Amino acid sequence: MTIGYLVPEFPGQTHIMFWREIEALKSMGEKVALVSTRRPSIDCPHDFASAAISETHYIYPPSLPGLLNWAAVGGKGLGQSLSYLRPLQARQTSERAKQAVLIASAIDLTHWARQHGVRHVHGHSCADTAHVLALARRQGGPTYSITLHGDLAVYGLDHQAKLRDASFVCAVGKHLRHQLEDQAGVPPDRVIETFMGIDTARADGARRPRAFVPGKLHIATVARLNAAKGHEYVFQALRQGINNGLDLHYTVVGGGPHEDALKKRTRELDLENHVTFTGSLAEQGVHEVLAAADVLVLASTGLGEAWPVAVMEAMSAGLPVIATVIGATSEMISPGHDGFLVPQADAAAILEKIELLANDGVLRQRLGDAALVTARRRFDVKVSAGILRDAIRTAIDRQSTRVFA
Repeated sequence: MTIGYLVPEFPGQTHIMFWREIEALKSMGEKVALVSTRRPSIDCPHDFASAAISETHYIYPPSLPGLLNWAAVGGKGLGQSLSYLRPLQARQTSERAKQAVLIASAIDLTHWARQHGVRHVHGHSCADTAHVLALARRQGGPTYSITLHGDLAVYGLDHQAKLRDASFVCAVGKHLRHQLEDQAGVPPDRVIETFMGIDTARADGARRPRAFVPGKLHIATVARLNAAKGHEYVFQALRQGINNGLDLHYTVVGGGPHEDALKKRTRELDLENHVTFTGSLAEQGVHEVLAAADVLVLASTGLGEAWPVAVMEAMSAGLPVIATVIGATSEMISPGHDGFLVPQADAAAILEKIELLANDGVLRQRLGDAALVTARRRFDVKVSAGILRDAIRTAIDRQSTRVFA
């Protein structure tokens, strides 16, 4: 079979997890055809970017051959597409116009799928991309499935419509399973609890013996520079820990809209000599940062976090993790065994764990060793990709010939 694999604006800064899954599927002997909504507006820093762009078909703007072919067969599925769009919760004329444009992208997707023998497309967004998949299906296109990577509220409205005809939906954590069932009405037997894994073998270079100096700790965060990632609370903990006599350094990996504000905050707290901003890094650069660090802190707040890749990467590097209770972090980390969980927006709780790890080398080593075992046992991409592959195979075997009215 040829698996259609759809990621919006692919490849992007945070898209290495998709590339790993694609590589894992290919290593299992599957053919994977890449498709995306549009070319990314920001350059991807990863080594795979050029290969990904060359392999990916972009459905917006839609191709002329696809539209002409659709017109030549009488505009198949137009009535069904309009009946799908009509009940959607568009509040303004501009939103209605945007929804109508989705029909053209769905036409392109359907044409592309037929050209490449793609009978099923797995998508990685519950926003407008999910509408495109649903519309393509109504035009006689491939069956589809979707992975929900964060809270439904982040992905707009009309989730029942988007997911009604999905063969299955992957929920990245139990909290998202509940949202899919309770808010989107997805039947429990069509929800698969899974995640997107990492290549634990590639993290070998990030594992090293870490010297212990009492009171000294190198902290790292790998995340977009966004207010929701909680860097502010790490800064507050860092400032207080230094005031208490600890020797702390904080490496911040990532880019994003909050960069200037975060750098300003380090100046306000007199932390410029204790904080390094690396910008966005490719995989090897991230591994080098993790190799130099003693602990990873993920202080995210609010909505949008699910099964953080940074947590898996750090644990695979043998690092203990301090993470807020958000998304599925409570499913990933066993507190006191392979890391720590802290409340959201609680700098004092972060500081408490930093002080523990700075002053107890035995604890730090024990947590790091346990984290590595957890990562190898649970987080390898071959496990998660295998779950997806099997679900797609089942969906194709059961492929519906449903005619939409």
